[in-house]
Amino acid sequence: MRTSNLVLIGMPGAGKSTVGVLLAKALGMSFLDTDLLLQEREDRLLQELIEAEGTAEFLRREEALILALEARGAVIATGGSAVYGPAAMERLMRDGTIVYLKAALEALERRVMNMGSRGIVMPKGSTLARLYAERAPLYEKYADLTFDCVRCGIEETVASIAEAVGKDEGGRRM
Repeated sequence: MRTSNLVLIGMPGAGKSTVGVLLAKALGMSFLDTDLLLQEREDRLLQELIEAEGTAEFLRREEALILALEARGAVIATGGSAVYGPAAMERLMRDGTIVYLKAALEALERRVMNMGSRGIVMPKGSTLARLYAERAPLYEKYADLTFDCVRCGIEETVASIAEAVGKDEGGRRM
């Protein structure tokens, strides 16, 4: 298993950012959130970028940011749409272990209340259910490890991931 970076993928509302911060602390790694990095680079909110430039340009900029990342020993929380960029995903896979935070659609519908302002890449008039059906196979395709982040609480999810990836073959911490 690749161990340089841990890359969290999953739907909006799965908890990538929250789990990522706690996981980085637990493993003594740095933490990067590609959504926040993109907002900082563009000097505007994700939703503003999508509205001004369109989804295709948003995805191009998201992929360019991921391709330019020079992270080592980091937990990286990606935007939910990162899986639309094959070159970005290949890079993330080459440099780390991909961890899919899986959440049932019903849980995501309860968690994601701000669909119109959150900066979610989805066609106008689409639903979270359609987005879930489209993205779930991509998350599964790229995942090295999958964790149900609804059945377990945040702390238990963090502990499970840390246990799965936190030691190398000699039993030492990463």
